[in-house]
Amino acid sequence: MIASEKPTQNNLFTWLGSLIINFLINLGEVCELYLRSLKAVWRRTIFWDNTLAQMEAIGVKSLPIVIIISAFTGMVFSLQIAKIFATFGLTSQLGQGLTLAFARELGPVLTGVVVAGRVGSSIAAEIGSMKVTEQIEALESLSTDPVDYLVAPRILAGALMLPILVIFSNILGIYCGFAVAVFYASIPPQNFIDGILTYIDFWDFAGGIIKASFFGLIIAGIGTFKGLRTENGALGVGKSTTQAVVTAIIIIFISNYFLSMLLYQL
Repeated sequence: MIASEKPTQNNLFTWLGSLIINFLINLGEVCELYLRSLKAVWRRTIFWDNTLAQMEAIGVKSLPIVIIISAFTGMVFSLQIAKIFATFGLTSQLGQGLTLAFARELGPVLTGVVVAGRVGSSIAAEIGSMKVTEQIEALESLSTDPVDYLVAPRILAGALMLPILVIFSNILGIYCGFAVAVFYASIPPQNFIDGILTYIDFWDFAGGIIKASFFGLIIAGIGTFKGLRTENGALGVGKSTTQAVVTAIIIIFISNYFLSMLLYQL
């Protein structure tokens, strides 16, 4: 009985060891991409035209869906709790609760998930297609560093545009929640506004914006990494795209926990 269990245990430890090794290898390669991208920005070898194009793709073209999702999230937040707060005479707390929720968590996380689904998949698919059609090798043969041309512009654009999207998300979410609270639950507008002015400070918004910048780095970094690792033609492109979105969203939620603890000293 003991002899029969040994192969199973060995297989388990082998699988666990290979999993840890692969994780560390992938982590090292992603960190290398970030460092090489930072070097490209520092030395100004980054392709700025590509950076501007990526800022448009990540920021401007993602804005409509971010606005819609944030607006209706703020509305449903107020729809669910406004009358409860009014019943217990806590109308001034609604503005505080909605603003805190959006500024600290809902704005950055919702925006990060939306952009990961829309942009992360696009980055992985685009670079993955270039990889399997040997366009990456063609760039290298022309003495063009793929990191300067493809990776750094996307990472920089993600870090810059996610905070801007979060600002719009906060504004629309809080305003639409305010509108529902006033017109649906008949909460006095001044009570809602007083709750915001009394309990909310600048750092509540600043922390969310800092989170957004990290999420932008995560989305662009994972998307480019998965794209550059693409193999096996069209099947590999689809696999890389799915992995980029799923991995980015998981890391966003995990990092959000630790960033919340660090930024807000929770």
